[in-house]
Amino acid sequence: MRRHKAPEKSGTGVSPVQGFLVSRRNLPHWQEPWSAYYITWRCKQGVSLSPEERRTVLDSLMYLDGRKWDVYAVAVMPTHVHALAQPLRKGEGTGCFDLAEILQSVNSYTAHLINKRRSRKGSLWQDERYDRIVRDDAEFQEKWRYIRDNAVKAGLAAVPEEYPWLYEKGEEHRRDACAT
Repeated sequence: MRRHKAPEKSGTGVSPVQGFLVSRRNLPHWQEPWSAYYITWRCKQGVSLSPEERRTVLDSLMYLDGRKWDVYAVAVMPTHVHALAQPLRKGEGTGCFDLAEILQSVNSYTAHLINKRRSRKGSLWQDERYDRIVRDDAEFQEKWRYIRDNAVKAGLAAVPEEYPWLYEKGEEHRRDACAT
């Protein structure tokens, strides 16, 4: 799994825990700098995304790829989104971009555009999300496969490559992410 360079160790030989955050709404949200995350969030009850709207969500997620996070895999389903991503370093010695802020940006932007097209107002996304720090290479690969196969399991495509709202970095990136 790819990790951006962590702060130098202190004089005791142990890296200080800088930037580790825990927040709680209905679900706990742990943020550890330089970690990859498996993230899922859903549309509000009764909302389903059209093909054009799924493209809007995917494009919004990918716009931030390389700017605020590395996106390894994404599946935008009709009622929810799965992503495997890693927030990037903000600058030398300043920590990583905040996962909650990245997702707030995506959700706010996409809700605004989609609501404008639908000539409606109100929430598009549920307030809560599920996120998990990916702990090792095996889990990274398992989450990647889950995202890749999600549309097939849901009966929306015969093979993952046929699902237009699936994004995966190339195989070389998957190997690189797990090697470092």
